[in-house]
Amino acid sequence: MSEKRLTGRKALVTGGARGIGAAIAQALADAGASVMIGDILADLGKETAAGIARSGVKAGFVALDVTDDGQWEKAVSATVETLGGFDILINNAGIEITSLVVDLKAEDIRRMLDVNVLGVALGMKHAFRAMRPGGAAGAGGAVVNVASVAATIAFPAISVYSGTKSAVDRMTRVGAMEAGKLGYGVRVNCLYPGLAPTEMGMKLASDIVAVGLAPDVNAAVGSVVEQTPLARLAEVGDIADAAVFLCSNEARFITGAGLPVDGGMGM
Repeated sequence: MSEKRLTGRKALVTGGARGIGAAIAQALADAGASVMIGDILADLGKETAAGIARSGVKAGFVALDVTDDGQWEKAVSATVETLGGFDILINNAGIEITSLVVDLKAEDIRRMLDVNVLGVALGMKHAFRAMRPGGAAGAGGAVVNVASVAATIAFPAISVYSGTKSAVDRMTRVGAMEAGKLGYGVRVNCLYPGLAPTEMGMKLASDIVAVGLAPDVNAAVGSVVEQTPLARLAEVGDIADAAVFLCSNEARFITGAGLPVDGGMGM
């Protein structure tokens, strides 16, 4: 595959300030795409965008709370204006609040639903509007929604998170069907990442200890590795490379699919 197979493409990456989102943004840039970071973490998001720009790729930052319809509209407009188009959306922003079912809090459930489900739904909405014929960009494109291996397995203490990521899978498939049937020229797929040692991933490991499901963080991480045929955690680069593939012409006949990047954990 060409190292610059996304040359000329324009991407918006939500939750792109750090972790998996930042890795995907950098990988898209390395493949030749211009990149807009959308995040609520303004200082870190600007820093990430500046780092990408230093490699000679056009990059920018836009404030984006993915639960806010109006902010989505502004973010897409800023992407089109700054990058000169918009044909890739990485719906990556998400949160995980660990809890046993017996200890669930209504406010935590609502927060995960807002960010992980509503945020992805609004992202697809505004991507479709901009990318379809007659839209602000109007050249079609690709949407990649970041789900989780949690959508495919029964892992304790993340029941609501798992449910929200299962919803991402379902919305991906319906979105792909609509975009195809209505002639939008937009492919929609999702990723199922395995546990990566990001800030969010390691917090989950600590939370598993806190709720009494593992004696320490090493044991919590070890239990995930034991369930993974490739016998390691995911690296952010593994997930980023998969996202680049789904956005590329090599995936031109792939839509409505979920791609596991989990070392076999969810099979």
